[in-house]
Amino acid sequence: MTGGAGFIGGHLVDGLLAEGWSVRVVDDLSTGAERNLAGAIDRTDFIRGDIRDGLTLERAMAGIEVVFHQAAVPSVPKSVAEPLMTNSVNVDGTLQVLETARNTGVRRVVFAASSSAYGDTEILPKVETLPATPQSPYALQKYAGEVYCRLYHELYGLETVSLRYFNIFGPRQDPKSDYAAVIPSFVSAALAGKPPVIHGDGGQTRDFTYVENAVQANLRAADAEQAPGSVINVAAGKRTSINELWDGIREIIGIDVDARYEAARVGDVRDSLADLSRAVKLIEYDPAVGLEEGLRRTVASFGS
Repeated sequence: MTGGAGFIGGHLVDGLLAEGWSVRVVDDLSTGAERNLAGAIDRTDFIRGDIRDGLTLERAMAGIEVVFHQAAVPSVPKSVAEPLMTNSVNVDGTLQVLETARNTGVRRVVFAASSSAYGDTEILPKVETLPATPQSPYALQKYAGEVYCRLYHELYGLETVSLRYFNIFGPRQDPKSDYAAVIPSFVSAALAGKPPVIHGDGGQTRDFTYVENAVQANLRAADAEQAPGSVINVAAGKRTSINELWDGIREIIGIDVDARYEAARVGDVRDSLADLSRAVKLIEYDPAVGLEEGLRRTVASFGS
């Protein structure tokens, strides 16, 4: 797995080990951390290295059947601030992963794609057949990765599956980063009794997806017979506004603090909601953990 020391990657490592897989992780720890592998790192073969380095990947993929490609610079704002650097990791790195997988006999690559590829189209829910209209360098970079995955399947016969993640959240997500995702930022603020910052009017909606659901999707995508060559939404299939999200977190924690509103961020989309028909059909996806339960688990993890 690439990016196995990241937030989602660490949970996926746990899921793979629980299913009896042998796991090798390659991660340069630029955005990930060994603490995300706590309790698992002794049971994995960990290689510290950059996915853009072909020799590192050849070593990492030797004898490997399935590559879960999670490594990325996962931030819209950072991609706007540093488009060249993020393109190098998110596009060049993905291409290097695919090329090395092809040359080392890997059976399948499961790629962590992004719902940001849909852009700001008003059509809801988002169906995989909609044209991509990326609104940020990050969105474009992730979409380019999808296209490369499809081409490697069609041209070289490498099995590839692109999973379009919708706002994944859960324990271990870093609340301290300058580009922290909204849920860990909100939970951290609520526990400190401070107002969170909401960019825009808070009416924008997202399909928040608990990380355990994303792990399930990856595990099923690794072997699903009909999945190769496909792009598949991974979400909860429900949308929640940012204001509603803050209200829910306030209720769980039991505080009465109003949010502080600031200007909307460049590159952010207004509304997001996934159609899950293809996920159900191709990988028998079933998002078992809903938003409220996921938030409760996430809040509880802050004290552990």
